[in-house]
Amino acid sequence: MARSLWSWLGGCLLVSALGMVPPPENVRMNSVNFRNILQWESPAFPKGDLTFTAQFQSYRKFEDICTSTTLMECDFSSISKYGYHTLRVRAEFEDERSDWVNITFCPVDDTVIGPPGMQVEALANSLHLRFLAPKIENEPETWTMKNIYNSWAYNVQYWKNGSDEKYPITCQYDFEVLRNLEPWTTYCIQVRGFLPERNKTGEWSEPICEQTTIDETPSSWIIAVILAASVCAAFLLLLGCIALVWCIYVKTKYAFSPGNVLPQHLKEFLGHPHHNKLLFFSFPLSDEDEVFDKLSIITQVSGNGKLNSGDGCSLGTCCGQGSFELVSGEETHSPGYSDPLFLTSASDDDQSNKQGPRPPGQTPTLELSDAATASEQAKS
Repeated sequence: MARSLWSWLGGCLLVSALGMVPPPENVRMNSVNFRNILQWESPAFPKGDLTFTAQFQSYRKFEDICTSTTLMECDFSSISKYGYHTLRVRAEFEDERSDWVNITFCPVDDTVIGPPGMQVEALANSLHLRFLAPKIENEPETWTMKNIYNSWAYNVQYWKNGSDEKYPITCQYDFEVLRNLEPWTTYCIQVRGFLPERNKTGEWSEPICEQTTIDETPSSWIIAVILAASVCAAFLLLLGCIALVWCIYVKTKYAFSPGNVLPQHLKEFLGHPHHNKLLFFSFPLSDEDEVFDKLSIITQVSGNGKLNSGDGCSLGTCCGQGSFELVSGEETHSPGYSDPLFLTSASDDDQSNKQGPRPPGQTPTLELSDAATASEQAKS
């Protein structure tokens, strides 16, 4: 109070003696997260209210940022974040002006790192922390202080609520877990930004207090039982789905294409093994010739080797149409041999002549047994 009074008296004496406007007092830069605010105090001036003009040097010339303002501050957040800048301010009254008051400012070195944001989640006997780097003024939301500096870390300190003992840790990432804490205990946490390369620290955040809980993680055998039950349920569900699909398929197939049912007597015939074998062997083989049964006739033959007329009639009656004649298998043999005689049909011979020669096994023959030959020799 006494100092302000002496300053006011000094200003009044200066104005009265020299007729000059006194310069602004206590000029300073207040910069947090690159929000650069130049502040000052108005000097004592008895003639009236003063206005102020603030400038910064750019490419060897000064540019106005605030002109004829009645405020005691000016925003310089638009200047570059890198390099040194010269700022100045002066007081004005009508046509009179004070001297400039200059200061030097480097934003990247002189700005203050504000408190980071923090989210705390209690989980069992631990606290999960998530940090949010401070945002930069006049920049997109994605830009934070962490994007400006190459090295960035977090200083964290936590303590039990009501205790003076604090536990500091340093985190390199935006996520940290405080483990092995006492259950059902309230802990308070603070965080601030830290630049290891510059050995520069930021401002502490407001304390956040959170109470821990107990570990409610189920035991391993409970997890195993639940997993086994889930696998069994999934397997049964899969079987049920397969059975349902099969049933739908059978019903649909029967509805659109009903199958042919064998008669009952055919089912019974095929149900016996020996019937199946007879049925299998009854089909002729496609690669073999047709087979004919041989008919043996025992009759009396006359001395000249010809059948009697009565016998020929009876033979024709038994054997079918056409006339038959006995032919010896070998005409050059002597009567002493008991060669078989063959009975051929004339109609069959005519038909064979038209169709060509028959295969050896397909000529219908009637073979006379050796008993007929023996009877003929007895008569002669």
